Amino acid sequence: MKALAPASFFVLALGTAATAQTLPGPLASPQEVSDLVAAGNVDVIDIRAEDAYAEGHVEGAVNAPYGLFRGPSENPGQVPGEDALTDTLQSLGLETGTPVVITYQGSDVSDFGAAARVYWTLKSSGIEDLTILNGGLAAWSEADMALSQDAVTAEASDIEVTWNDQWTASAEDVQTALEGDDTLLLDARPESFWNGEQSHPAAAKPGTLPQSQYFEHANWFSSGPAIIDAEAARQLAEENELTGADNLISFCNTGHWAATNWFALSELAEIENVKLYPESMVGWSNAGYEMANVPGPIRQLWFQIKSVF
Repeated sequence: MKALAPASFFVLALGTAATAQTLPGPLASPQEVSDLVAAGNVDVIDIRAEDAYAEGHVEGAVNAPYGLFRGPSENPGQVPGEDALTDTLQSLGLETGTPVVITYQGSDVSDFGAAARVYWTLKSSGIEDLTILNGGLAAWSEADMALSQDAVTAEASDIEVTWNDQWTASAEDVQTALEGDDTLLLDARPESFWNGEQSHPAAAKPGTLPQSQYFEHANWFSSGPAIIDAEAARQLAEENELTGADNLISFCNTGHWAATNWFALSELAEIENVKLYPESMVGWSNAGYEMANVPGPIRQLWFQIKSVF
């Protein structure tokens, strides 16, 4: 971390160069995170609200509330601009060459979407070595790991964010997909949203993207708030025919649940050309683009007929 304990200052004063650690992968268990923190030279961020952070967090973690990585209330899925992200990442002391561990509450399966969305944002901002504490602070506490109440203030870094859109789908990308290229538009919301029975309060109207299919984000969790491992994710993706398209665009209401689908498909199952449409249905509907709102059984029948021909 940039906020160094006195012992860390002593080591650096002796001229011992810290070596970046090798992360266990996109997910880390509580024990793996504990080992990473003990070994040092890893940045830990806690994306919960300030009051939750103050009650107890992983030792050395810097508070980085989820809202820092989100858009305004009328369009929560909007990605902050490069200047805003640069300011945020600098204030958190993050650097492209230092691994980052993302911690969150782990209250339920929806909560994982926040960690996944921050992971996606940091990866797109140029930070390559990332891992998420699987199951969040709930799993950490269940594993009898200690919590710290010592607030950590990071030493500012000099990172400069240049957004890499490799994992980002724009509204124009969605429109191109609707015009006929081989792209799977995957709705991460529960079926009631996909059918148009429910909608986000900030959306202009209910509905989904035309030609879309749905695969609810909750399917990636077998029990509790910890997401399944890479092998299980690959198997689930294959069983549900999520691997065959040239491109896949994950979306939901505001790019939160969709971040879980993106993470599971891109980072765990390692499927190429998976993108997240961050503004999702709130941004799409408020821009006045074409919507689909057809009862589920009829839509499913349409897809069955389409697959035959």
